[in-house]
Amino acid sequence: MKQEFIRNFCIIAHIDHGKSTLADRFLEYTHLVNKVDVDQVLDSMDLEREKGITIKSHCVRMIHSYNSQEYVLNLIDTPGHVDFSYEVSRALASCEGAILLVDASQGIEAQTLSNLYLALDNDLEILPVVNKIDLPKADVEGTIQDLSDLLGCLPEEIMKVSAKNGEGVKDLLDAICAKLPAPQGNIDAPPKALIFDSFFDMFRGVVVLVRLFDGRLRKGERIKLFATEHEYDIEEIGYLGLKLSPQEELTAGEVGYIIANIKEVADARVGDTLTLAKGGCEEPLPGFKEPKPMVYSSIFPINSEDYENLVEAMAKLKLNDASLVYEKENSAALGYGFRCGFLGMLHLEIVKERLLREYNVPIIATTPSVGFLIKLKNGQEVLINNPADFPDPTLIETIKEPYMETEIIVPTEYIGNVMKLAQERRGIQKDIQYLDEKRVALHYEMPLIEIIFDFYDKLKTVSRGYASLDYTFLEYRPSEVVKVDILINGEKVDAMSFICHRDKAHSWGKSVTDTLAEVIPRHLFKIALQAAIGGTIIARSTINPLRKDVLAKCYGGDVTRKRKLLEKQKEGKKKMKEIGSVSVPQEAFLAVLKADRD
Repeated sequence: MKQEFIRNFCIIAHIDHGKSTLADRFLEYTHLVNKVDVDQVLDSMDLEREKGITIKSHCVRMIHSYNSQEYVLNLIDTPGHVDFSYEVSRALASCEGAILLVDASQGIEAQTLSNLYLALDNDLEILPVVNKIDLPKADVEGTIQDLSDLLGCLPEEIMKVSAKNGEGVKDLLDAICAKLPAPQGNIDAPPKALIFDSFFDMFRGVVVLVRLFDGRLRKGERIKLFATEHEYDIEEIGYLGLKLSPQEELTAGEVGYIIANIKEVADARVGDTLTLAKGGCEEPLPGFKEPKPMVYSSIFPINSEDYENLVEAMAKLKLNDASLVYEKENSAALGYGFRCGFLGMLHLEIVKERLLREYNVPIIATTPSVGFLIKLKNGQEVLINNPADFPDPTLIETIKEPYMETEIIVPTEYIGNVMKLAQERRGIQKDIQYLDEKRVALHYEMPLIEIIFDFYDKLKTVSRGYASLDYTFLEYRPSEVVKVDILINGEKVDAMSFICHRDKAHSWGKSVTDTLAEVIPRHLFKIALQAAIGGTIIARSTINPLRKDVLAKCYGGDVTRKRKLLEKQKEGKKKMKEIGSVSVPQEAFLAVLKADRD
């Protein structure tokens, strides 16, 4: 296919603005699927359909006829959550144009803007589209005006569609052919291909999805990956329809797949450059980054006999998810498990759900933490993400914690609530930007540890669901961070320890001990639940003992008799407290995760 008749594009939108539904209509209008086929064809996971998000990006090749000429449209789908912003940036780098999709009933939101800026950084041609125009509460004219002000375009240039019933979709396909630019690669140059995604096939190994910028690649040629410097032979190459379509070659401007007996997804990293082993390009494409975990948590099987199943499940998950980082760990309270690194809280939630659904392994995840950069007095710098590895405070010179650039878009009537919440979470306000008379963008610098627990839930609560959030890593900054241990009856429970800012240590510790007091059953002796920094107790809750009424049989007689029975009971309780052990149910570990972190 000639490059002038190829269009590589993506759809950028906020969560639940109709991206996957619009993709379905494209597939339907280009006759790849029938109307009766399953909804959200590209969102193949149950989790994706339930949560209304795209977790794993997809790609599909469509043929559309415009002005009596057939055009090849390569839709490179992008994940729709802030945790996957790097994957979004690589998908955008594979395109020449982007459809900016905005829900007419919700308007422009934080991730819409974030992904728009990523698209503009990659010099993409933007095609603005307003979706859900058929909804009764849709403010179509207001949304068009907002988009017009944001992009500096005329209101009549903004297209109106309803992805649900197909209204305006045919015109949008025509506009993609007419308005988005064709790829500009040199077919005679050494091949240069960008890996924008990969997935694992149980029988054929890793399937690498590529966008070819220059040259051509043929079946049987030997290729090289820049990041790992590994070489492979191309066993199969072809286009990405709803099923893989083998071809003899891919040429500049085209999007397709390569199967080359690659054993692990981690070897074919998103953003890496692929070329010929001999006579290939000399410089890789810019923008490649190693996946960097931001949130850490330990995962343990609820039943210890499920450990072997968990080992197998984690290995299989890793084959499909190169950004998942894990190592083996042992806990006195929970047994054998794994310390894992995730891109964010959504990534953690997805991994937990997939372990339960796909591999039937029920698990407990410990309190999430972030990576702290600790400089020791001997000059050594260490990155600590596990409270168990936290050094002795006497050896520490400085501690730095990760700060995020945070953007919150909210209706003007909720500004006060959101600002109060951000201040409680140690947010540093940078500026306020009025998008229109109804909505405002608040920019904060905020510690990641304050965002990962329940900040998003609280934000939705104080704004009645109207606020949207986006954040990106900024830098590590010096901070007063302490490790808080949880003691049950004087014994440390390592799985419940957490790291937090000194100002929040008392309130977080008290919240955890109060939560445990509700969940741990009463014993025959008093149980002290304590939160401690080093040897200093900062919070305490008490579980009162179950007590037998030893005076029930004393219906008369001298008071000394009653006192003697009570003293005898008291001695028994004291002895029991010394030798007795507290049974902590599994629900207690889950309850700690839900403890309020204000």
